[in-house]
Amino acid sequence: MIKLSGIIITYNEESKIAKCIESLINVVDEIIVIDSLSTDNTKSICEHYNVKFIEQKFLGYIEQKNFALKSATYNHVVSLDADESLSEDLQKIIIDLKSNWNYDGYYCKRFNYFCGQWIKYTTWYPDKKLRVFDRRKAQWKGVNPHDQVVLNDNKGKTKLLKGDILHTTYQSYSEFNKRVEMFSSISAKAHYDIGKKAPISKIIINPTWAFIQSYIIKLGFLDGLNGFIISVQTANIRFLKYIKLRELIKNNKKD
Repeated sequence: MIKLSGIIITYNEESKIAKCIESLINVVDEIIVIDSLSTDNTKSICEHYNVKFIEQKFLGYIEQKNFALKSATYNHVVSLDADESLSEDLQKIIIDLKSNWNYDGYYCKRFNYFCGQWIKYTTWYPDKKLRVFDRRKAQWKGVNPHDQVVLNDNKGKTKLLKGDILHTTYQSYSEFNKRVEMFSSISAKAHYDIGKKAPISKIIINPTWAFIQSYIIKLGFLDGLNGFIISVQTANIRFLKYIKLRELIKNNKKD
């Protein structure tokens, strides 16, 4: 039987971290919390549980999660954000995996709770994430703030598990708006750093396609007003990313 490490990264998550930890307690053999120097009660809440609490200045979303991987004792890991938790069904399935591990990694469906509603459609569900995996065969990659686990050389066997990762997202539209602004700025800077361009065609086509995909193809209209809001903001974050990237390129040409 293999042993599992549960890994969580945190920053000011006092309202959510307990639920995350409690969903892992009966599943994994150790829980490691990598905290980005929280200023709220996150640390004191974690200290009520049997976790290994490591304070690490934020390195970037991808870098922080790879740091967390290196901090694990065991090679087989379950990686969660502090605002996520394992459903009861998924807990049971992962426990069974410990005596029946046959793949390099396992995808889980992420079920998002947004402004008082579970989102069943749009591009938010099923939001498949590779979160149960052998750390020797994978690492976090992507372009900040959009991180993802990638198997080494994009090779390896994977399987989709039943059950959901329960994700508590934004609880107000104003909070959502602020995150869209923040994430689009981070993304624009990350794309600028790797030399990406922002032609007018991308500014027009990419946001338009994002809305069509989320609201029409992925049936976002069945989620009512929130489905429409999510689809609009999905398009908006791409629009903002490209115009901010274009601005960065223009301003740095002047320098």
